[in-house]
Amino acid sequence: MKRDLEILRAFRSGQYDEETAAALLRQARFADLGHTRVDLEREGRTGCAEVIFGENKTAEEIADIMRELVRDTGRALATRVSPDKARVVLASMPEAVYDARARLLRVGNLHASGAESAEPYVVVISAGTSDAPVAEEAALTLEFLGTPVRRRFDCGVAGLHRLLAELDVLRGAAAVVAVAGMEGALPSVVAGLVACPVIAVPTSVGYGASFGGVTALLAMLNACASGVSVVNIDNGFGGGFNAHLIARAHSATQKTRAAAPSGIEGPPWPP
Repeated sequence: MKRDLEILRAFRSGQYDEETAAALLRQARFADLGHTRVDLEREGRTGCAEVIFGENKTAEEIADIMRELVRDTGRALATRVSPDKARVVLASMPEAVYDARARLLRVGNLHASGAESAEPYVVVISAGTSDAPVAEEAALTLEFLGTPVRRRFDCGVAGLHRLLAELDVLRGAAAVVAVAGMEGALPSVVAGLVACPVIAVPTSVGYGASFGGVTALLAMLNACASGVSVVNIDNGFGGGFNAHLIARAHSATQKTRAAAPSGIEGPPWPP
């Protein structure tokens, strides 16, 4: 997007003729780095630029992609980045910030998640402290995308009073990301208490019969409460991203209703 605007400004100023500008715009659809073709149109299509999945990529590949995204959008996010890879990237990109617990590497400021924010917010709730790395991946993803977050960790069903103490903040959310391992019961309980969508994130936390998170995944897929959607095992990024889309739609609906004439609610009426 940023690169497209620069090309159009150069065309308007006379730096490029029509054929040159058109050729550059065609090239700007992706950046071919040899090892990766970076999608430079994704933000325009979806509202969010490409996010890097760092697992199985080398540190040099991650750094190359991040630099290209920063050049085009001013921001970049990489998930599943090990500490060893992060050290290599940070040596060449001192502006980057690494969160070792969530294994997230980013360039760009996070949304300030103040408790008094009037914007629609998402609650990220986890069952146990062992689930916190995945929950933090979801929370930091939301903040990177610009959605306010309320963190509520260690609220598992083994002590329901811890969950019930958070009902007010849960019921005020546009969406809830519920992160749990073991038997994976938390999302079903939360969904029975709130009126918003619940994104369930199973984790690989648990003993042998948890099968690396498969037990929690199957439990969440079979949740008896309505309103539960499930992402893959340990996919905090996916849970956070989906919740961001819900919060963004919620915010757009609020703005539409606020702009409507008195007594009229809902989406814009036909022209």
